Amino acid sequence: MTGTLAAVGAGLAVIGAGLGIGQIGGKAMEAIARQPEAVGDIRANMILMAALVEGAALIAILLSFFT
Repeated sequence: MTGTLAAVGAGLAVIGAGLGIGQIGGKAMEAIARQPEAVGDIRANMILMAALVEGAALIAILLSFFT
């Protein structure tokens, strides 16, 4: 039973991270379309936020397996 719950927790973490990164990318593309001269700043912030979301997802996956 514990393995099943860990798999569900890891799956939810991956789905949440995928949705979050998709939102980040979509909003960044909208921002670049509105203000093309700020593409460097937008890209840097997008990559930083995607990395933070991915790190939170990794922690959630690890916690689901080790608790």
